[in-house]
Amino acid sequence: MTTPRSVLVVVAHPDDAELAMGMRIRDHVLVGDRVRVHCLSAGTVEKDDGAARRDECLAAAKILGIGGYTFSQIPDTRFTDHRGAINASLFEAFATERPDVVYTHYPDDQHLDHAITGEEASTVAMREAADLIHFRSPYSRNFEPNLFFVGTADLLATKEEALACFASQQQLDMAVFGGLTALAYRQHVHHRVVERFPARAHGAEMFFTARQIVHASRP
Repeated sequence: MTTPRSVLVVVAHPDDAELAMGMRIRDHVLVGDRVRVHCLSAGTVEKDDGAARRDECLAAAKILGIGGYTFSQIPDTRFTDHRGAINASLFEAFATERPDVVYTHYPDDQHLDHAITGEEASTVAMREAADLIHFRSPYSRNFEPNLFFVGTADLLATKEEALACFASQQQLDMAVFGGLTALAYRQHVHHRVVERFPARAHGAEMFFTARQIVHASRP
C-alpha cells in the first residue's frame, strides 16, 4: 500500500493549476494524497481585492478535492518588483505542511509572472521538498516533457467541470483545451507506444521532472 504524500502546487494566478494539471490533481486525491494549492496573486487589477476569483478557486477545489487553497497578495503582472515578498510567502506556504512533492510553472515562460513563480518556487522546493516537477503553461518555452500523466475520460470531465468554475475568464475555451489534452502526448510519444496504452486512456498532461528521490523498497 502506497503511503499518502503531501503535494503542494505553486502557481502565479487562479486557474493556472486546474488548467495545467487538473487531472493529475484529481488522481493524487483519489489515491489518498493531500493536495494543497498556493496561488501568489489573486489575478486581478488594482483596487480589486480578488474575492470573486478566490471564490472561483475554492469552487474548483471542491470539485477536484483540493484540501487547501491559499493566496498571497502579490500584484498581478508585477512579480518582478516583489521577489522578496514572493520568497517569504513561499516559505510560509511550505511551512504549513512540508511537502513531499512540489509542482510549479516551468521557469522558461513568456509570461514573467509564470517565469518568476517557477524560479522562486524551485529555489524553495530544492531545500524543502524531495520531488520537484514543472508543468507546462500555455506560454512555456523550450518545454520538453519527460513525464506524461495519461488520464481517463472521467478525469478529463472532472477537470473540465473545475475549469468551468472560472466564469470570469472568458478565454478558457473548453473545447480547445479538451482537444489539446487529448492530443498532448502524440508529438512526443511514438505511436507504437501509444498503441499499447490501456483502452481507458484518455488525454494527457505533460510535466518535466526536475528532481525525484526514490528510496530502496527493502531495508
